[in-house]
Amino acid sequence: MYKNILIPVLLDDDHEKHSAIQVAKTLAGDGAAFTVLHVMEVIPAYVTAEIPAEVLANTRKEVEEGVSAISKELPNCVGVTVSGHAGNAIVEYAKNHGIDCIVLASHKPGLQNYFLGSTADRVVRHAGCAVHVLR
Repeated sequence: MYKNILIPVLLDDDHEKHSAIQVAKTLAGDGAAFTVLHVMEVIPAYVTAEIPAEVLANTRKEVEEGVSAISKELPNCVGVTVSGHAGNAIVEYAKNHGIDCIVLASHKPGLQNYFLGSTADRVVRHAGCAVHVLR
């Protein structure tokens, strides 16, 4: 089984997080390490110029608290928040941290991504480790 599992999550109410956690537990070997990862999309500078700095800081703090709460559902788990494009950031994080399995939930896609959502599609195509996609 897997020893270093990455679980990317979205913190909105529309996306199921707990199914991915259950699958990760099932796939984990003895003593496995887990990482719950949330990627904050980069906001263009022309937009951030109009948003008060304390609003941006409070938003990041809320996201980090949400990730921390989710990570408490798993033993030997850390919560991480990074910035960037979700598909790229997940693949890079996995590559740089020795991840051997990514457990990723996918939404129901539109015609442009018939089989997987765009983030899941990017992760499946570019990750150098096993990827388990949940529907």
